[in-house]
Amino acid sequence: MNLYIDRQGSGPIPLVLLHGWAMHGGVFENLANALRERCTLYIVDLPGHGYSHDSTLPLEPQACAAAIAEATPPAVWVGWSLGGLIAQQAALSLPQVRALGVLCSTPKFSRGADWPYGSEPTLVRQLATDLETDYHATIERFLALEAMGSPDPRGELRHLRSLVFARGEPDLRILQEGIRILDRTDLRGDIPSLSSLPSAWISGRRDRLASSAAMQWTAQQCGGRFTEIEHAGHAPFFGYADAVVAALTPLLESFRE
Repeated sequence: MNLYIDRQGSGPIPLVLLHGWAMHGGVFENLANALRERCTLYIVDLPGHGYSHDSTLPLEPQACAAAIAEATPPAVWVGWSLGGLIAQQAALSLPQVRALGVLCSTPKFSRGADWPYGSEPTLVRQLATDLETDYHATIERFLALEAMGSPDPRGELRHLRSLVFARGEPDLRILQEGIRILDRTDLRGDIPSLSSLPSAWISGRRDRLASSAAMQWTAQQCGGRFTEIEHAGHAPFFGYADAVVAALTPLLESFRE
């Protein structure tokens, strides 16, 4: 399987962290530093990303969730962006997920006639097409979308650029698979079944990829706690790690072995 999971911290609460498309677990450095005394962190590099570049595991959310659950104890699961979809799938199907935190991620990424909150489907599909012809420029465009809405978009884009290839280049096939997952996944009908699980849905008000309205709607469907971080964009844990930790604190306090 060759799935890289970095264990950090020494706190009593196990917490699994899942990153977004084209990134790796290193993006969570600020958040991990803020949580390591309260939690034992299991920071995953998803298949084809970072130190899991050569993993034979498919990126498919159910397969990823099952493999990660096998390698970690029962825990609070927190996922960002694409990692948030995987965390949602895990919470829907695996008893090892004892609480769910979702950062800037929704049960359906692409906009549709019955879903006004998502990104334009043409944008998602164009990313898939462009990957084949200009790999680096396509990742650059996606990073720019992630940074858009941040109070310092240029600074955040520089930071994302410095991180994206810090553990090697993501696998092209896996990146294409990730785009298909973002385009096709729709968990909206399943979300109400999470009502018995503690959950936190954390949004950046300036996020241009996962709208606050979509996250608030999702939280309402399952009785979860919704938090909007006023000045944050798509990656609130960069400049607002303390606010993210505050929003996650009720989940940490709810954890039971």
